[in-house]
Amino acid sequence: MATRIAMGNNKGGVGKTTVTVRTAEALAALGKRVLVVDMDPQGNSSRRLGVVGDLGKRTISEAIKANTLGAAANSIWPCGWDAEYATRIAVCPSTLALEDRMSEAGVIGAHRRLSIALDGADDGFDYTLFDCPPSLFHLTQLALAAAQYAVGVTEPEYYSIEGALRFRAFVEAQGTNLSNPELSMLGVIAAGYDVRKPAHLGQLEALPETFGDLLWQPTIPVRTAIQDADESQGPLLAQRTDGGREARALFGQLAERLIKATS
Repeated sequence: MATRIAMGNNKGGVGKTTVTVRTAEALAALGKRVLVVDMDPQGNSSRRLGVVGDLGKRTISEAIKANTLGAAANSIWPCGWDAEYATRIAVCPSTLALEDRMSEAGVIGAHRRLSIALDGADDGFDYTLFDCPPSLFHLTQLALAAAQYAVGVTEPEYYSIEGALRFRAFVEAQGTNLSNPELSMLGVIAAGYDVRKPAHLGQLEALPETFGDLLWQPTIPVRTAIQDADESQGPLLAQRTDGGREARALFGQLAERLIKATS
């Protein structure tokens, strides 16, 4: 089984999908095999990894619905990037149909269906990263029930930090209720720091006190190269600017931090 990590925040728009995709890219560049499971019905991480077009019945929604061991194996797609290391990235994509799984929240044992679907399906990977939706409801709970670790992602803004704190509190309190008592909070990544916003500096200075040893370095700043890579649904490798090289280096450091924390 791969090392499974749920990336989350209780607030949207904090850069969670960007951090998930670029961390997967950095891990692959370091030689690791990575599966990204898109648990957000918006499907942004699927598109950013180049999985677009008619997905038929091969999405993570159908795998969860099947409720059979290893069903996710039929929902694994290759990354669509033109980069050597992209061969080490795969995706279990999502569509709006994933919202249908919310109706199963009251079914006994439904929170374990993603774990069941992944059983054996991610054995060929080093890491499985779950891109969670911006909530603590059923889709996020499916990811947390299947994961060994959780990583919070936040912008240096008040409401984003509050969302990360709620995510941390949920992870620390609900592992047993999710049939996953070994679930633990691995770290917190701060992203989207904008030097033009004085408020960001104050929030960044307070983050070590807020999250303590959970706060990972480095902080990811706002860079046009990151936004361009996201918009073009391609790798940072294609952004051959100083900002692109800086972003690759920063995410490379975060990937190394993740590898060290899970070794």
